[in-house]
Amino acid sequence: MNQVFALKAFEDNYIWVIQNQSHCLIVDPGESAPVIDYLNQQTQITPVAILITHHHSDHVGGVQKLTQIYPNLKVYGPKDSPFTKTDYSLVDGQKIHFNEFNLSFDICHIPGHTLDHIAYYNDDWLFCGDTLFSVGCGRMFEGTASIFQHSLEKLRALSDDTLVFCAHEYTQANIRFALTIDTDNQTLLNHANKVKQLRQNNQASLPTTLKLEKAINPFIRTHIASIQAQVSSKWGQVVSEPIETFAALRALKDRF
Repeated sequence: MNQVFALKAFEDNYIWVIQNQSHCLIVDPGESAPVIDYLNQQTQITPVAILITHHHSDHVGGVQKLTQIYPNLKVYGPKDSPFTKTDYSLVDGQKIHFNEFNLSFDICHIPGHTLDHIAYYNDDWLFCGDTLFSVGCGRMFEGTASIFQHSLEKLRALSDDTLVFCAHEYTQANIRFALTIDTDNQTLLNHANKVKQLRQNNQASLPTTLKLEKAINPFIRTHIASIQAQVSSKWGQVVSEPIETFAALRALKDRF
């Protein structure tokens, strides 16, 4: 049976490990040490591949050392990326399969945070790096509001039951901002209490689900009139379309 485990890295990164009884895949290893420590404890586990979502150093910083220690590791990552140390360059619509897990992923190009950003998804799981966070989204470093909003729409179209594995523990900060936009959202208020308890117990707030995010994440609810009205009020001018609502919302979050 395939399972997903979180390894903590830096202050708030998660390196995701997809594992069965004998093999594992490593998603976005920004640091090598947490992975090496984990594999030293799990001596029966052989690492098969590294999956990279985008080129930022807190996602790829551990790749070189890991491939030195485990020379059979294959590295998958986006095509046309500043990060070039990949064995397999992936593009939108491609499918990859791992026989060791009887596991496949579809590749979705989701630029906005960075232009090379991709996601790995199947019927059960979504590994989306820094594009979609629980109750938030990544900063818009390289894309435009139109590009980023379109990427989020791609993810929003996936199944409600999809488990979403984001790369950072930003949920509480995102909730604080979302509550300034969606004050009376009872589902959001309930989730805020749940996340508070999880974090007090040093537990991850992730994975989330797309169903939950569709109910509480303002960045994938920019088509909703009440969100547009609240953003207009905070922004100081009327926004009435999803793209301009997203642009204003992202700018408000950047200042928050």
